[in-house]
Amino acid sequence: MDSIELLLNRQSNPFLTAPAPTGEVLENILKAGMRAPDHGGLLPWQFTIAQDAGLEKLSAIFSTAMTKLTDDPAKIEKAKNMPFRAPMIIIISTRYQAHEKVPEQEQLVAAGCAVHGMQMAAFAQGYGAMWRTGDFSYNNEVKAALNIEVTEDIVGYLYVGSIKKTLPTKPLKDYRDFTRYL
Repeated sequence: MDSIELLLNRQSNPFLTAPAPTGEVLENILKAGMRAPDHGGLLPWQFTIAQDAGLEKLSAIFSTAMTKLTDDPAKIEKAKNMPFRAPMIIIISTRYQAHEKVPEQEQLVAAGCAVHGMQMAAFAQGYGAMWRTGDFSYNNEVKAALNIEVTEDIVGYLYVGSIKKTLPTKPLKDYRDFTRYL
């Protein structure tokens, strides 16, 4: 698959199973994240990998957080099961750096580019990935349990694994509806 084919055909896939990427494949995914555009070279991100026992810990973190939000057993159970939708989750969070020319907004976008690069690298190497956010991205108790400062942002949870179900390729959206020239 060449680069343009990758860019034009990549899509999220929530149907993931073991095995998760390991070794050089995982290193390539993380290296791709490190190649994100980064004004000022600040590296304003951090990657936290959860797999095996880490998924169990993340499950406990999510269910504890949900218990503090509701007493609905179905919602608590759903939160508890969320981490097991893939054999690996890479949690991407910011590490904002004070800089007079690079506001936090640009650093947040750079961290988002890191997630995208990692998702593309997973896809390029034959793995599936799904970038998720949701309420637990903005929950200060979840951040604290993950050793992420409340002043930082969780940019997303990148669920990664082997593709369990191949999805039909989505049609390419027409760029002309979103493009204008000055």
